[in-house]
Amino acid sequence: MRALATGVAASAMSALFAAPAFAKEELLGQPTPGAIDLQRGVTPLREDAIFFHNAILLPIITAITALVLGLLIWVVIRYNRKANPTPARWSHNTVVEVVWTLAPVLVLVFIAIFSFKLLFAYHDMPKPDLTIKATGYQWYWGYEYPDQKIPEFVSNILPEDQAKAKGVPYRLAATQPLVVPVNKTVRVLVTGADVIHAFAVPSFGVITDAIPGRVNETWFKVDRIGTFYGQCRELCGVDHAFMPIEVRAVSQADFDAWVASKVAKPAAATPTAAAAAVQGKAPAAAAAAPTSPAPAAPAAY
Repeated sequence: MRALATGVAASAMSALFAAPAFAKEELLGQPTPGAIDLQRGVTPLREDAIFFHNAILLPIITAITALVLGLLIWVVIRYNRKANPTPARWSHNTVVEVVWTLAPVLVLVFIAIFSFKLLFAYHDMPKPDLTIKATGYQWYWGYEYPDQKIPEFVSNILPEDQAKAKGVPYRLAATQPLVVPVNKTVRVLVTGADVIHAFAVPSFGVITDAIPGRVNETWFKVDRIGTFYGQCRELCGVDHAFMPIEVRAVSQADFDAWVASKVAKPAAATPTAAAAAVQGKAPAAAAAAPTSPAPAAPAAY
């Protein structure tokens, strides 16, 4: 039985550590089928978050789990009725109570040192080189580049047939991606137009709620050229799973060319722009309209 148990444990460990080998080559900026690790990071924030999880939290929780499991096994074997027919008669142990009170406090203080440092980094945004406004709608995203005078344009999910033709992941690829330059600090102003959405790109390590009537902000700095995907992370309605985020990080020259192409042609009207236009024209139209008696009520049928 001991040999059998050892063989089963060895097989389980081999399967666990060999799992990534059965997966396809790790994909950048999107989920990898069969993978079990976190998605690779392409920003300093993401790298720090991965370090915090893998080097700090994971060893601590593994040690705590092993300790508790060992204590349970020891108590079951050492103090069962057969091994210990006459139980001891005492109500508490001062040393044990001090240890199990101080030990968790010290563990939490140790975690807090790295946690607060990471939290500060998320809120300590460097001077931004580029600002983007992302607005969540039911169920798509609207993007605006105020610094480049690019009005809001709509980004929908790319239809399945077009995604297959282009060889891009369906339900992650978008019709109009965000385009940003590499090695530049990008500030994203996030808001919602109807219900609460969330702007999230895993490989950037950012997630920010898009709340109607409120503007939140986040930032990232991509360190390599590529295409990176995210999605809305709030349950915003029936088509919640159909509002992806696609970000393309390009060279500064390619970004300048993209900006020129966007500025050269007028953008399609978005709900925000259309509503603003209607509100702006309403007073003028009312003033220009001639006064006339109210029409008679139609006859009832």
